[in-house]
Amino acid sequence: MYVSITGLKLKSFWHLFRFYRHAGPSLRQAQKAEGNLYATVRKINGVYHTVTAWQSEAHMRAFLYSGAHKKAIKSFPKIATGKTFGFESDTIPDWSDVHQLWQDHGEEYDPKNHQLKIK
Repeated sequence: MYVSITGLKLKSFWHLFRFYRHAGPSLRQAQKAEGNLYATVRKINGVYHTVTAWQSEAHMRAFLYSGAHKKAIKSFPKIATGKTFGFESDTIPDWSDVHQLWQDHGEEYDPKNHQLKIK
């Protein structure tokens, strides 16, 4: 399966409402997306993390730039900074490992290209 870890840190407390306006619909979209096996969120050390697992990287990419998530990506550069880390795995990482994996392996979002760098 393909696992994706995203971590976003708000640029300001004032962006919290806008963040949640996009986060909820994006999470629901992921949970219902074709090929999704798992999708959840948690705040760790001030970073809003999303962990999703997919049948394949192709399934994740089909979700990535569609629907509510596409709108969230367009809004992202104005409200947050962040990194993503995607990888093949036989297991979903435990929350105790998520933040460390993200710190060690995450790649910065490139707002100029509106592209998430995903391996």
